[in-house]
Amino acid sequence: MDTRPQHPAVRFPKPLARQTTLVFLISLFSWAIGSSAQEGEKGSKKEKPVLCQGNYQSEAAAIKQLARLAATYKNQPQWNSRAAKIKRQIRVGAGLYPFPKRTPLKPIINNLRNYDGYSVESAAFEARPGFYVYGTLYRPAGSAKNGQFPAVLCPHGHSRGPDGGRYRADQQHRCATLARMGAVVFSYDMIGFGDSLHLGWNHQHSQALTLQTWSSIRAIDFLESLKDVDKTRIGVTGCSGGGTQTFLLAALDDRVAVSVPVVMVSAHFFGGCDCESGMPIHKTSELETNNAEIAALAAPRPLLLVSVGGDWTKNTPGVEFPYIQNVYRICGKKENVENVHQPDEGHGYQFPKRQAMYPFLVKHLGLNADGVLDPASGVYDESKTVLESPQQMRVFNKKVRLPDHALPPGSQVDLD
Repeated sequence: MDTRPQHPAVRFPKPLARQTTLVFLISLFSWAIGSSAQEGEKGSKKEKPVLCQGNYQSEAAAIKQLARLAATYKNQPQWNSRAAKIKRQIRVGAGLYPFPKRTPLKPIINNLRNYDGYSVESAAFEARPGFYVYGTLYRPAGSAKNGQFPAVLCPHGHSRGPDGGRYRADQQHRCATLARMGAVVFSYDMIGFGDSLHLGWNHQHSQALTLQTWSSIRAIDFLESLKDVDKTRIGVTGCSGGGTQTFLLAALDDRVAVSVPVVMVSAHFFGGCDCESGMPIHKTSELETNNAEIAALAAPRPLLLVSVGGDWTKNTPGVEFPYIQNVYRICGKKENVENVHQPDEGHGYQFPKRQAMYPFLVKHLGLNADGVLDPASGVYDESKTVLESPQQMRVFNKKVRLPDHALPPGSQVDLD
């Protein structure tokens, strides 16, 4: 039983939804006894990779697929073998096999703003020569006891427009609050959002999935380059499209110590944007997978799934969570995966979801909630966040000019 104090708007998980879980377990059992653990992946005829986008399959088909996938491994060595194949397929499908050379980041950090309990700076680095990633760097006030702070990456979702992306109030609230609890936080733009949009880039880019995944990997490199960051305590959390970036990054980069994908992990929904599913990362003639299994690649590292009743994560307690929890059980760390389900909430990273995320990162990254958490109500105070305008948050302006060698908007980025 969860004994943590609860805000009225926050619903912590009850026992798994029995009916849906039963369907999943029956499907798993039926497949296991009626199959020789074949996934239907090794046919004699090679097929072209398939793009699994949006609601690619029905909820019922997703349950059956998870049963097929679960029947392919029974112990940790077998899971590790399968996990390696999935990771390779993601990298191949995303155009990241092999990984590009790690070229110099050449970070630019400017425009320091000091607030109550934290500071903010505008920051950018080169993920590839001339291709910049733009963002906001939040730091705790004062210094760490041992000289280094844990760090959190905060990719954003697909909220469009000049005030979308990392400029959104909910994004600023979670970044500032995490910084007030002792984390160095980097909130960064997807291609065609925020500063990237302001400088002329369009999100509908043929390399969107490739560039965003690589930018997230380089964002960890950027955090590790900061002297006040503890390389062993790096987390990542985002919602919607940022949730996709969260579980993809945790799957591909073992430096992610803890991850919290919010309202995104689904076995039947594969992401509605090309930056999530516009390349063949889910299904080829050799292997099929889905986003629930990709999220499970974080095992045995701590993972929190935040799901709601108002979108494609509505079945998480009875479908995706049991599947992922079984992987963690096989890895000997069942206790490291949790699900907070909020049945009355909709899509987004609103206040109740942030309240579910904070204690998980406090626990697993060693954050200090003193002065932020109200012990009586269990609520994490966000009232000290100073919401900034897009103009305040931009990296380049009339005083700090974009370097001349920056790639023109829409360019194809050389990954060789």
